[in-house]
Amino acid sequence: MTNFQRARSAEQREMRRQAILDTAAAMLEEMPIGQISLNELSRRVGLAKSNVLRYFESREAILLELLDRAWRQWVADLPALGQAGIDQDAPASRRAEQFAAVIAGSLAERRILCDLLSAQAGVLEHNVSPQVAARYKRAAVANVAGIAALAHQHLPEVGDSAPQLTAAMIMAVGAVWTHARPSPAMLAAYEADPSLTAFTLDFVTALREMLATLTAGTIARASA
Repeated sequence: MTNFQRARSAEQREMRRQAILDTAAAMLEEMPIGQISLNELSRRVGLAKSNVLRYFESREAILLELLDRAWRQWVADLPALGQAGIDQDAPASRRAEQFAAVIAGSLAERRILCDLLSAQAGVLEHNVSPQVAARYKRAAVANVAGIAALAHQHLPEVGDSAPQLTAAMIMAVGAVWTHARPSPAMLAAYEADPSLTAFTLDFVTALREMLATLTAGTIARASA
């Protein structure tokens, strides 16, 4: 929330822009992406909807920027986690398992990032201009490159395939997150028929296993 009625300077415009982003981030703590509306966001930030649209062209543009912000913070935190969780003297197969465990474990408490990643292609990249889409995609490429560099550092055996591995891992994060969070109707079905719970997923466990398989497969292909 800003304490001025009209943003006249570049500094005030940036303050208002950050207030919109921070308010949207707070809403993501309370509700799923599908329930976030520009009307409610405008009300909470204390601006008319038309004023919010002066700073961001759509709801999706706001959420894409939040995704990039959360993603960059995650990338910044990963090197220390990798140093602590990966034994550089271990065989490649063991390091692949450790790398998968580090990535999966690092996402356990990053619900907003996982929510946004799961909605990236199907929701967030729609209803934005080509300019916003291109700006976001450049940021995403840079974020993938940061994780790929970490993968190559701890797993040089992946060779030139580190970016492809990282991109596949990001897609896996979104897919596993979605399937590990069943709808209210599905939860009711599980309660009514406990035999169906055989298909439930623990996010971190399922993601770790999938990432370990992807990593091991990439190493095998790179060495073939």
